[in-house]
Amino acid sequence: MELRQARYFLTLAEECHFGRAAARLHVAQPALSQQIKTLERELGVSLFQRSTRHVELTEAGRHLTPYARALVTEAERARVHMAELATGRAGRVSVGFIGTATYDVLPRVARTVRSRLPHLTLDLRGELITPQLVDGLLTGTYDLAVSRASAAGVEGVHITPLRTEPLIAVLPAHHPLAADRRISLGALADEPFVVHPSQPRSAMYDRVLSACARAGFRPSSLIEVGETATLVVLVAAGHGVALVPRSVQSLRLDGVTYVPLAETETIDLILARRAHRDSPAVQHVASIIEECVRP
Repeated sequence: MELRQARYFLTLAEECHFGRAAARLHVAQPALSQQIKTLERELGVSLFQRSTRHVELTEAGRHLTPYARALVTEAERARVHMAELATGRAGRVSVGFIGTATYDVLPRVARTVRSRLPHLTLDLRGELITPQLVDGLLTGTYDLAVSRASAAGVEGVHITPLRTEPLIAVLPAHHPLAADRRISLGALADEPFVVHPSQPRSAMYDRVLSACARAGFRPSSLIEVGETATLVVLVAAGHGVALVPRSVQSLRLDGVTYVPLAETETIDLILARRAHRDSPAVQHVASIIEECVRP
């Protein structure tokens, strides 16, 4: 049974009149009659009882009705889905996030995409570092990556700046400087630092050490961790202090205090994607990320 035949059959079943059914279908009545006869011949049953005044379904016609309706319904669903794919409102998009954007950017992006693009499947992965995200983009694991500017200059990766945010100190709540409104980075020179990993090298690792160097010291002790949440937990436990982008304040944990620095130390957040590989769905999600992140 062809899709056109199913539509013709259902329309005639509803109208029980060849003339009215042909008018609804915008076809000539003889053409409709011929299609119904062809369908009956192919199925080997009579679908309608016909008289000069009346047309009604036979028992076979009544049994065929749900199958024909399911066929037409699924065809319409497929048409709508293809249209949504073509316009980027359906499909699958994978996005990776650096650790310091996992608790700030990721939830807002997820909420906005779910609200605006309910038929789009969004695969999200957080707590990554820039080298992992760049590799994921190049291998096709991720379509988009919210990353650091160290991804710039990589062949095959297109960069869109999102925002520049200041670094702030994370101190144990009981630290003598925790109550200060602002502290100099040099005041932390004797403290152990909890940092993001050096292997594979996190952009935050280099940024923290360069900020400390400008303040005139190198931390005497470094505790490297892979996840931002773990970093903050270790600070809360008294293992050291840390520097993080200001957006990490959205990660609320007992036992830590976030304190601004007297110095101006910043780090850039960017959106990375594979060059010349954007689908309409990826473009939609990229626009939403830019909207959620930019001031």
